[in-house]
Amino acid sequence: MPSGLLNAAPLYFLVFARCFAILVTLPLFSSRSIPGVAKAALVLFMAAFITPSLSLDTGNFADYGAFISKDGHFNLIYVLLLAGEALIGIIMGFYIQIIFASFSTAGQFFAFQMGFSASEVFDSLSQVENPLMGQFLNMVAMLVFLQNRWFMKLVTGGLMASFESVNAMDIAAHTQNLAHFMASSLTLLFKDSLVIALPVMGTLFLINVTMGILSKAAPQMNLLSEGFPIMMLTSFFIIAILLPYLCDFFTDSFYHGMRELEKLLKLLTGASS
Repeated sequence: MPSGLLNAAPLYFLVFARCFAILVTLPLFSSRSIPGVAKAALVLFMAAFITPSLSLDTGNFADYGAFISKDGHFNLIYVLLLAGEALIGIIMGFYIQIIFASFSTAGQFFAFQMGFSASEVFDSLSQVENPLMGQFLNMVAMLVFLQNRWFMKLVTGGLMASFESVNAMDIAAHTQNLAHFMASSLTLLFKDSLVIALPVMGTLFLINVTMGILSKAAPQMNLLSEGFPIMMLTSFFIIAILLPYLCDFFTDSFYHGMRELEKLLKLLTGASS
């Protein structure tokens, strides 16, 4: 058994590099509130379960066989392969971060109109300064993400599929496809953000127009002091009504995100989407 573990060590460290990279870039799991020992233990177990299904002689990792030293010594090429595997994990985790960033950006769109422009605090999920409404939508999306077990689907589906289809050499050969895919993903980020924020933004715009007309018609009315409470109450009322639909939208976003991630793996291998 020890000799078997030593023989599989080069492959194990390649798997470990990709698993570690995707775990430290995923939302929630990249939070500093989670102990580093717990993250390391989870990555060790993930790599231990995935490694037996892979081989350096057959399958997708067979391309690495000619570059890994057979005498058990590490070389520069092996270090570059580790960096390539980590890059694949970072790309996958970064794409999931883009999905959550669209929810946070939607909260930023209408938080200023609600009067919460000065309420930016540190968000432990996104690791940035985020308005309260952006944090609220991000937390709801995270609960939907965990409730529907998308993390398990990502690990058992997306991560396992990536080991079977993509290696570090594919990224070097298809950088143009990767750049185009990431650019289109950022476009979808703003589209989803506008779809989420449009009901609240449209309603607040109508309230602002109404208050402007009333202030012109009756200048003696002090609508400025009453405007912010009205907009806050109206915004919370609309969000409460739309919350079930937002949860469905979050679920659909994760579903399409996983499909796009599968398309990304096909693009990196040069297959047609």
